[in-house]
This record gives sequence, structure tokens and C-alpha cells, in this order.
Amino acid sequence: MLEPKRRKFRKEFRGRRRGKAIRGSKLSFGEYGLKALEAKWLSSRQIEAGRRAITHTLKKGGRMWTRVFPDKPVTSRPAGQRMGGGKGDIDRYVAVITPGRIIYEVTGVSPSVAKDAFAKAAAKMPFKTRLVSKEEG
Repeated sequence: MLEPKRRKFRKEFRGRRRGKAIRGSKLSFGEYGLKALEAKWLSSRQIEAGRRAITHTLKKGGRMWTRVFPDKPVTSRPAGQRMGGGKGDIDRYVAVITPGRIIYEVTGVSPSVAKDAFAKAAAKMPFKTRLVSKEEG
């Protein structure tokens, strides 16, 4: 799974997911991209599941880029533990996704293959997505 090599601070506040994505909202590398339409946390497991679905569909053709990285630690407490005792241990890492953010990009494949690959990856995502292409702008 993806996680940061090192951090300045071990634990983080939960934060607020407001506004639209300005950075990372346009295609940079590929011809086709999967764009998020809602604000959610995307865990490293979900990113990996989407990546596997896309690479499996592309087979040997095409190239893929992952445009998000899970750099936010999320803590949790064990089940059945009483209140108090401080903040829990780091459970997983997530990427904060806002509407308009490009999650994956592909190039070197036909539009039908890209559509099929992104449909499989979209099924793994916890939010609504849409396919974007260079032709659209």
C-alpha cells in the first residue's frame, strides 16, 4: 500500500473538505482521465484496487499514471475500548479528494478500452466519477 516515507507530525486533525479542486483538475500526462465529482477520502487500498483494475484492463498496451497520493494519516481506536486514553494509533493513510480532481490518467489506448478500464476503477471508488479526455478540453 502507499504511505509516506516520513512525516513532520505523526498525527493530523480530520479537516474539512470544502471547495473544488484547482490543482490536479486538468489532464497533464495522458489522453483520458478519471475525474472525481464528489469530496471524499480515498484510502491507499482503494487507490491500489483502482490501479489494479486499470492495469488489468489495459493488459500490455497503454501507459497509466496515478495522480493522487495518500499523505493524510487517519487514526482509530480498537473496538471495545473505553473512552479516554488519548488519540488512537494510525490506522490508514488517505488522500483528500475534492470535486474536479483527476485520479488516474491513461494514454496509448483506444477510447473504448479507456472507458472500460475507468468503469472498472470507478466501481472501486467511494464517490461518483466521470471520464474526461483531451478532446473535451
